[in-house]
Amino acid sequence: MIIPVNQNDIIDIEVLNINHKGQGVGMIDGFTVFVDGGLIGDKVRVRVTIVKKNYAVGEIVKLLNPSLYRVDSKCSVADICGGCQLQSLSYEAQLKFKTDKVKNDIKRIGKLKNILIHDTLGMKNPYYYRNKAQFPVSITGKEIKLGFYERGTHSIVNINSCVIQHQVNDKILETIKFYMNEFGTAPYNETTGKGVIRHILTRTSFHTDEVMVVIITNGVKLPYKDELIKLLEKNVSKLKSVIQNINSKKTNKILGDRCITLYGDDKIVDYIGDLKFNISPLSFFQVNPVQTKVLYDKALEYAGLTEDDTVFDLYCGIGSISLFLAKKAKNVYGIEVVNQAIKDARENAKINNIDNAKFYTGKAEEVFPKLYNQGIKADVVVVDPPRKGCDESVLNTIVQMQPQRIVYVSCNPSTLARDLKYLDENKYKTIEIQPVDMFPHTTHVETIVRIQRKESAK
Repeated sequence: MIIPVNQNDIIDIEVLNINHKGQGVGMIDGFTVFVDGGLIGDKVRVRVTIVKKNYAVGEIVKLLNPSLYRVDSKCSVADICGGCQLQSLSYEAQLKFKTDKVKNDIKRIGKLKNILIHDTLGMKNPYYYRNKAQFPVSITGKEIKLGFYERGTHSIVNINSCVIQHQVNDKILETIKFYMNEFGTAPYNETTGKGVIRHILTRTSFHTDEVMVVIITNGVKLPYKDELIKLLEKNVSKLKSVIQNINSKKTNKILGDRCITLYGDDKIVDYIGDLKFNISPLSFFQVNPVQTKVLYDKALEYAGLTEDDTVFDLYCGIGSISLFLAKKAKNVYGIEVVNQAIKDARENAKINNIDNAKFYTGKAEEVFPKLYNQGIKADVVVVDPPRKGCDESVLNTIVQMQPQRIVYVSCNPSTLARDLKYLDENKYKTIEIQPVDMFPHTTHVETIVRIQRKESAK
């Protein structure tokens, strides 16, 4: 194929779709052009910045005819910040984009037809919804920067406020910046490996208003930590916990393994429905509490549990879905590779007086087949894997076990479609799919799927 564009060419193009990075997608003579900042329906004049064998990338020089779905974003740095990709797209159009993405992946990758795929369930107020934030730290000249990475880079966009995070973070950011400037506390330098503070992580309970601030440091030493604690106490309402997390490795991983409680408790309390959860710095907990309840209610509906059912919950995290299921089932077995998450799951079962849920530490692809070989079978299997989807050995064990129903919770429609194809080829039928907007203003979409054995499918 002859590539129809060269670097620095100026071309006019219509944006037809959006990719997983939030870039607009257009075509010129059958050749794909990704447009930074382009939205579905935009007609734009673009300067080509990158040319590859199968695609090109361009930046908007002029907006010739804006999309009918283009709106003013609430954030002043939305066009460069990597935290959101879709703030300039109307919320209604965001939901349609996510529904279409799920439909396209199921059809293109999964090769599945005639599947009931519902419209994406959105939020009444798709702002200030996140209960967890992670802010990298850097310095430019004498300016301390706290914010999010610029799209496609490790340069930090300095922010004072974020419209998708809990608003208490505004005070936390202001306080940390003041502390670092006042006491000369240096941010970590990725290149040299020197400096003190790497990231600031915050957790906020939407039900109790408790706040946890985690200072991730490049070593044990945290200068003027007593002064920092006093500042946070003064400025942050409902401060429950200040934790120092130590990460001395040259890595992109944010959190280290060691935590020191500097102030208050080592956990905060949150709720999903009427279930209580203790959240530690290393815990996985869904970041959107409003939509989590929507998602888990749908999981319960799709599981169709009776009091005689046994359930496997694979990739169970701190047991949040497991405990929802346990209230309706005979027994629940949760499996999770992160040891701290399993400790949290057992503690959460205890504080909710749930004694029919057991939790196992290990890789799902290892522990699940082992338990099955020991004779433990399930009527229902729930899976909530990472973005890479389920390991094939997990799917193979499910097929061998022959549960009546499977509930698949996915954060990646592409790997979901691949796994549904495998199950469809092995006596399981996808009945319906419900996308849920857990992450408004981003390209991410959570999806929950009801699957049944083909001989029992209706």
